[in-house]
Amino acid sequence: MLALEIVFWLCAALIVWTQAGYPLALAVAARARGGPPRAPAGTAPEPQQLPALSLVIAAHDEESVIAAKVLNARELDYPPELLEVIVACDGCTDATAERARAAGADLVLELPRGGKIRAQDAAVERARGELIAFSDANALWEPGAARALVAAFADPAVGYACGQVRFVQAAGRGGDNQEGLYWRYEMAVRELESRLSSITAGNGAIYATRRESYIVVDEIMGHDLSLPFNIVKRGQRAVYVPGARASEKMVPTIGGEFARKRRMMSHTWPILLRGGMLSPRGYPPGYALMIFSHRVLRYALPFLHLAVLAANIALVAGTDGGTRTLYLVTLALQVALLVAAAAAGSVRWRPLLVARYYVLTAASPAAGLWDWLRHGTEAAWEAAEGTR
Repeated sequence: MLALEIVFWLCAALIVWTQAGYPLALAVAARARGGPPRAPAGTAPEPQQLPALSLVIAAHDEESVIAAKVLNARELDYPPELLEVIVACDGCTDATAERARAAGADLVLELPRGGKIRAQDAAVERARGELIAFSDANALWEPGAARALVAAFADPAVGYACGQVRFVQAAGRGGDNQEGLYWRYEMAVRELESRLSSITAGNGAIYATRRESYIVVDEIMGHDLSLPFNIVKRGQRAVYVPGARASEKMVPTIGGEFARKRRMMSHTWPILLRGGMLSPRGYPPGYALMIFSHRVLRYALPFLHLAVLAANIALVAGTDGGTRTLYLVTLALQVALLVAAAAAGSVRWRPLLVARYYVLTAASPAAGLWDWLRHGTEAAWEAAEGTR
């Protein structure tokens, strides 16, 4: 029984730590440090101080949104002579290239299908900017986003900066996806990481690197996860700039969100297991703890939950008295979470929807690992359902 109790309490503690203890510890550490935050506030430089910026938009069959995206880039509060808009068409079979040119893109690359990463690589090779920014075809930037993002690089130690993305429901869709709630939590954690050290992941909607900091990664290893930790390993900082804002449509259904996260996790496991994330070499000690707490444990959630559940069932069967009562209570809490998640399929009540979101997204790393081990991961990608 002792071994089972150790497994139960250790795994339960790790779940609580990654979900609540770690953010709380970051907040306490940030408060104790005091003084100005290390994260850039996003104050825009004067026009004469602005560097040349290339904005790369990788696109595969995005004819429905690409013109709006290019026009959005052209309306940014950034000197037109310093802003280069590049659309990298990854094996497009529709009118994406033609519509991008008509909308005013400076450079449109028509590439064979090789995946998002290779399309971005090709664009960076042709880019003229001192800084290279990246965005998704369906992500719209606020007018001051480019200036705010660029402001981060006034600090010579910064090699990577990502902005704040807000996920919005498509008009009239009223979906059951709770990604917006989760993302607000994630952005709060990311801001604390940035204040204390560096962020552990970015997002594809709005981010930038110095040209010399850009890293060519494996075609199945996305920038969101690969660039921040690799840039830290090279002695620079990866920061979050909340003043650089973008928005994009979220997947309207939780089923669609699970499929999206499952696909993302099939790209994440290669980064974790053979892409260098697990190697502490090059990490400052505090950042290594961040990677463990925010990344490794987060991806281990399905296995931690299964271990807690299995150990709990065995402990209920093998103990008596007050100890058994304690484990009956903990088992009841776990069953209640699963029942709530199941009930959300027919009862659209916010607490139930949150429970369902948690259970399915916590399970997605296991599903993504299964997909990767079974048939590998393709470099090519398709737009998530309902996001265009």
